[in-house]
Amino acid sequence: MMGGMSIRSRLSSLLVVFALVLLAVPRLSAQAYVGRPKLIVIVVIDQFRADYLNRDETLFKGRGFRLFMDEGAWFTDCYYDYANTKTAPGHATIGTGAYTDGHGIESNEFWDAARSMTHQVTSVEDERYELVDLPASSIPANQPGAPATALGYVIGSSPRNLRATTLGDELRLATQGRARVYGISLKDRAAILPAGQSANGAFWIDPASGQFTTSTYYMEHLPEWARVFNASDRRAEAEREAKVPGTKQFFAMVGRTPAANRYELDFAKALIKGEKLGQNGVTDLLVVSLSANDIQGHQFGPDSLSEQQMILSLDQDLGGFFGWLDQNIGLKNMWLALTADHGIAPIPGEAAKLGIDSATVDTKKLYVSLNAELSARFSYGKPAEYLLPGPDLPYIVLNSQAFRAAGVDEKTAENAVAEMLPGVIANLSPHPDANTDAAPALHRLPPTPQVAGVYTRLEFEHGQLPPSEWGRLLAHSYADHGNWFVMLVLGAYQMGAASPFGGTTHFSPWSYDRHVPLAFYGEPFASGAYHQKVAPVDLAVTFSSLLGINRPSAAVGHVLTMALKPASPGKN
Repeated sequence: MMGGMSIRSRLSSLLVVFALVLLAVPRLSAQAYVGRPKLIVIVVIDQFRADYLNRDETLFKGRGFRLFMDEGAWFTDCYYDYANTKTAPGHATIGTGAYTDGHGIESNEFWDAARSMTHQVTSVEDERYELVDLPASSIPANQPGAPATALGYVIGSSPRNLRATTLGDELRLATQGRARVYGISLKDRAAILPAGQSANGAFWIDPASGQFTTSTYYMEHLPEWARVFNASDRRAEAEREAKVPGTKQFFAMVGRTPAANRYELDFAKALIKGEKLGQNGVTDLLVVSLSANDIQGHQFGPDSLSEQQMILSLDQDLGGFFGWLDQNIGLKNMWLALTADHGIAPIPGEAAKLGIDSATVDTKKLYVSLNAELSARFSYGKPAEYLLPGPDLPYIVLNSQAFRAAGVDEKTAENAVAEMLPGVIANLSPHPDANTDAAPALHRLPPTPQVAGVYTRLEFEHGQLPPSEWGRLLAHSYADHGNWFVMLVLGAYQMGAASPFGGTTHFSPWSYDRHVPLAFYGEPFASGAYHQKVAPVDLAVTFSSLLGINRPSAAVGHVLTMALKPASPGKN
């Protein structure tokens, strides 16, 4: 009996020790593999400068932007560390945690020597696939007399140009494909690039009808829930909200209004319900890129009443969306992030009124004049097409075939363009700098275009850039698609003419184009405003670390430890 009691005593002691050991093992507080959190939603606002949040802070109501500003970790000084401040590179950077030199996307459209020397390709265009379930009016038919090679379908889209994995890709790899990853936008590039190569789906709209579509890269037909959404009255409702009922230009007419944001967010709700996101036992991911701000912003600029109205409307719409998420999944079970793909410059004329040297350059005339000088030098005055059609600043792409025909190599050609550009731009100015021999001006002189720098492709390839922060911005902007080119950087607050009707644009390394919001909400994040300089590449890396998965393949960001709650006993 004593021996039996001894055995029981020993067993009891072992059980006590085992229990203590179990208590000492850190609990999995946030692991993708066990569904903590259930769902991550990344909201990207197309063309949204970070200072908008400060400027309009007192006007925000509810839990839209204030969910991040009051209850989340809000970084006020987030800047892209590159010069490619456009939609496609920005969305690729958000997803991959890398810059153009890592993910390979340098612009929305570009010349790809391996695919065409007659036209640019878009960042996601892929003729190997087609768009699915479009209305009949949006599908081209081969008409009598059309070229035999004419396509009878709408060319599809894919992440074929994306040279790095995304947060979503690593999430899919870590969970052996159990995690579900999706992207949504009005624009194909904004839906596809942040979601990645292995996404379950990406959805965007047919520009004419406004119906959501996707590509056969992802699926042969839209899922049932998406077909139901397209067949509903929701699209007509958005047209009525935008006061353009029955429009055949949904992207252009509805897309520039707050109605487009609500339309996208309602589609996001349908996707979450239809695909049962947050119910898969692992962490799911949804990227929602809201395009309306960009479509409108180019026309009216960042300081307009229209822009403020768009922001305040979006504040309410985000509040409604987050409320819906709370009811259907529970915000306590989710992580959220907010950022943007790029900023924007003020309308040049408005900045010039305040004395900023904010000029515009007629880029069409620039091309004509530059090509004439190149013809004079290399063709003895005989006209030749030494530049591929553009312009699409900051890149000027050279016609390598024309230069080779003239016996000119790449270095000579690019150096000639770089040498000529400052003088050509100066000659285009309607208001050249005042002659020092003239009488002093009696009033403020008008803005004059300035060239901040011109850099050749060979300088990028060989790392022959300024050894400074400026040089690093440029180096991060390089991708090679087999073309000869130069990058033209105009002075701050200067740009190529955005359109014949004015407006503004973005494409530069200047701070106003690089400054975007970055904010997080969720259990790991300590609420507060943080003023350290951070970058959008930190988003994917921070989430990867918290999820316990690999960071994306080319990621260069840092974990934002300053915004994380201190580890507590029993938590890793």
